[in-house]
Amino acid sequence: MTSFNSPFRSPLFWRLLISVCIANVLVLMLGGLLTRSFIAYSMQQAFDWPALAQAANQAYEKGGHDGLDAWVRQQREQGVDATLYENGEPLREIRMPTTIRHTLPDWLSSGHDIALNPWPGFYIAVQNVSGSDGHVRQMVAVSSARSRVPPRTREKILLIVEWLLSLLTIGIIGWWVARSVSQPVEAMRAATRRMASGEFTTRVEQRWLGQRDELGQLARDFNAMAERIEILVAHERGVLQDLSHELRSPLARLHLILDLAQHSTQPDEAAAHFRRAEEEIVRMDRMTAEMLALSRLEGGLPGMLHESVDLTELLKDRVAAAHIDAEARGIVLQMSEMGPMVVQGSGLLLERAVDNVLANAIKFSPVNGTVHIGLTAPDTQLELRVRDHGPGVPQDELDLLFRPFFRGTNAAQAGGHGLGLAIVQRVMQAHGGEVEARGADGGGFEIVMRLPMYQPAESV
Repeated sequence: MTSFNSPFRSPLFWRLLISVCIANVLVLMLGGLLTRSFIAYSMQQAFDWPALAQAANQAYEKGGHDGLDAWVRQQREQGVDATLYENGEPLREIRMPTTIRHTLPDWLSSGHDIALNPWPGFYIAVQNVSGSDGHVRQMVAVSSARSRVPPRTREKILLIVEWLLSLLTIGIIGWWVARSVSQPVEAMRAATRRMASGEFTTRVEQRWLGQRDELGQLARDFNAMAERIEILVAHERGVLQDLSHELRSPLARLHLILDLAQHSTQPDEAAAHFRRAEEEIVRMDRMTAEMLALSRLEGGLPGMLHESVDLTELLKDRVAAAHIDAEARGIVLQMSEMGPMVVQGSGLLLERAVDNVLANAIKFSPVNGTVHIGLTAPDTQLELRVRDHGPGVPQDELDLLFRPFFRGTNAAQAGGHGLGLAIVQRVMQAHGGEVEARGADGGGFEIVMRLPMYQPAESV
């Protein structure tokens, strides 16, 4: 069943939402600022007060109070409140600030024309005008924060400006948001293409990993996936190399057994060789399966069977299997007596580890030499020791023996590919144990494998 996360828990959702809100707030703020600037600019246009006074006087003389009322309404639409005064009294009332209304009688009685701009966006004028009847009147005009541009024209201009400003602001913020989203996506796309071409070491750059949204999480997940794929591919390659190494010895034994069977003169003797050959074929098949299981285990995949294994019985069986190679060189495999010792893990993987250690000891032992095998249980660990009396290993090479394909200075004395001890170490690690290589007292070489002893749970 597919689960859907709420968008309200998404950092990317909030990032886009907040960006859109900021864009709209900026549009409103800048639009208001531009509107005020436009009004202030239009108000700075020069007023022709004498012409305005003549027009007011003509409207009054032609139409009386009705004519003046019509003229006042017309001027108000243009952003100017104006009227005529006669003998200090208004022929029609208009709105004006209280402070101006208190000062106006003094201005009217002075008989002077007055034009003031007491604060930005506010204009007041007193203009004397003589009528055809010889009467002197004064036009009083007040213009505040309104444009003298015709209202419809003003609305169109402001609408166009706000649209342009909105598009510009949203475009800039949209570009920034799109860029912040597209850059990490493009980086991951490029990394994906490199991965597809076989560059398994490809990773998304570090600067995209710190983002605390879905894109940052996607970049981190991609790197985790790439690392996982790289490990799995390396393990798959390693298992092929290990298999090629591991199959050499059983194939050589199988060839020897078939050769002996071919030259046998007695039917019973040939049948015994064929049975031994069949056992080797079965063991190779099982070994191939367990090597694949080991690779899956190292890759974090299921595939290793955990069971109780008696290490003593396993060791006796592998020593018996190694007698063929040992007898060919006259080498004695000397195993000390020991009781049952149980560990938890894969019996076949442990067999592979023991076989590799015994094979190395036989290869590097001198002809007619002796290989000592012992199993002890100090504390809660089992220790399996295999010691030969060969040339040994220089001290500075001991830590390198477990590297795949490393062959020491004495490796020329025997064949191999440098994978045997690497496999032993991997098996020990898969079982929670460890392996140590060291020079033996009195000469030779010793391998010590340590495994945790199986502790069965106490029944309640």
